[in-house]
Amino acid sequence: MATASRFVARQRRHARVRRKVHGTPARPRLNVFRSLEHIYVQIIDDTTGQTLVAASTVDRDLREQLAPLNKIDQAKAVGKVVAERAQSKGVTKVVFDRGGYPYHGRVKALADGSREGGLDF
Repeated sequence: MATASRFVARQRRHARVRRKVHGTPARPRLNVFRSLEHIYVQIIDDTTGQTLVAASTVDRDLREQLAPLNKIDQAKAVGKVVAERAQSKGVTKVVFDRGGYPYHGRVKALADGSREGGLDF
């Protein structure tokens, strides 16, 4: 039962965040999803509903690089990769959507990594 209530609480926090955060073509939304083992990030233009860039710990390109790292270091590396991919598409400014997760640990590491990679938010 605790799992269901934790999930519902995250959904409520996520809805509260999404009321304020909206991606535009000038500043798309950097969306984070965190599971127990992996972290996924997308850059989304909400006006057209298109995912512009995506990266995760399950990407074939990253899997071997991330295997020896702990989860926080993996999240930071994924943040850097998504920033590089975004800059290749011409995206430098984004709005950060933490997805209802607290801003610490892996979510904070991903944000720091994407800032180091050149994204501005």
